[in-house]
Amino acid sequence: MLEFDEYKLELEKYKGAVEELGESLNLAALRLKVEELDLKASEPDFWSDPAKSQKILQEASVYKNKLQGYEEMMRAYEDAQVMLEMAVEEDDASMEPEIRQQIDEFIRCYEQLRIRTLLSGEFDAGNAIITLHAGAGGTEACDWNEMLFRMYTRWAEKKGYKVEILDYLDGEEAGCKSVTMQISGENAFGYLKSEKGVHRLVRISPFDSSGRRHTSFASCDVMPELSDDIEVEINMDDLRIDTYRSSGAGGQHVNKTDSAIRITHLPTGIVVQCQNERSQFQNKDKAMMMLKAKLYEVEREKQMEKLSDIRGEVKEIGWGSQIRSYVFHPYSMVKDHRTNEETGNIQAVMDGDLDAFMNAYLVWLSK
Repeated sequence: MLEFDEYKLELEKYKGAVEELGESLNLAALRLKVEELDLKASEPDFWSDPAKSQKILQEASVYKNKLQGYEEMMRAYEDAQVMLEMAVEEDDASMEPEIRQQIDEFIRCYEQLRIRTLLSGEFDAGNAIITLHAGAGGTEACDWNEMLFRMYTRWAEKKGYKVEILDYLDGEEAGCKSVTMQISGENAFGYLKSEKGVHRLVRISPFDSSGRRHTSFASCDVMPELSDDIEVEINMDDLRIDTYRSSGAGGQHVNKTDSAIRITHLPTGIVVQCQNERSQFQNKDKAMMMLKAKLYEVEREKQMEKLSDIRGEVKEIGWGSQIRSYVFHPYSMVKDHRTNEETGNIQAVMDGDLDAFMNAYLVWLSK
């Protein structure tokens, strides 16, 4: 039957890609790594250092998930082939919908795994720290910043990631001037690195009584959470450490105490702050962790030409150099200016449906 011949050709087209994907995963090395980590986890004193133990378990989980994803893909691929052979032998047209469904399942598994193989950067598997800053424009920009904050929170919740607000500064009338949050979960940084840059909003402003169209900007900075074994030299004499009273909408985001910490790194002008922890010491530790990540990132960016895995962050963040536009009026569209990925379903994007943009970025980055 013609349909079966087309399905056979469709599967045949994926044969080389499936083999290539298996080779890129280096399955033998993956299995060996899982065995080594499982062996460490079974040692009697494994939990004597909880932080180290947790890191080992997380690393093992990343490898196991890749292996599981490959096995699921191969099962779907082989099931589709077997089903197709049976249908051809028996000349059974009634199997056509079932075959189509099985091929679609295989393609879904393949695309999912293909994207995961692109998450191979040094920090891709780890957690991310995001800072959102409202651009010029007062209330309108602060409201846009709050909308982005909600969008990333929704995205993280859909992924099952943990969101922790580290710092939050209210806007004068609405929204927020800035917010810093840590998003924890497997591959959080790998996905969120695509969001670094300036985000542009075009809409009829709800704050303009004349109903005019406004353009607003907000910047998104994304840093990896660095592990303790990565050393970044920080001279304490180069730091100015200030304490201030925590703020937040009615205590909605942060604890209202006098323990908030702001650290300024004088040689670079980098400023980090944390106010969500209950004690000044905890806030200082968190702020130092953020400063360490930021300084490490600065060093990496000095070697951009050697680090192709972070291409796309070369462009300086500044108003007018937006990476993505969100247009609410006169039409509905979200477009990424690096990959040309776009959608008309702007509400879904604002509700955290960002996977298409993140995946397109990873593919673009690998070219």
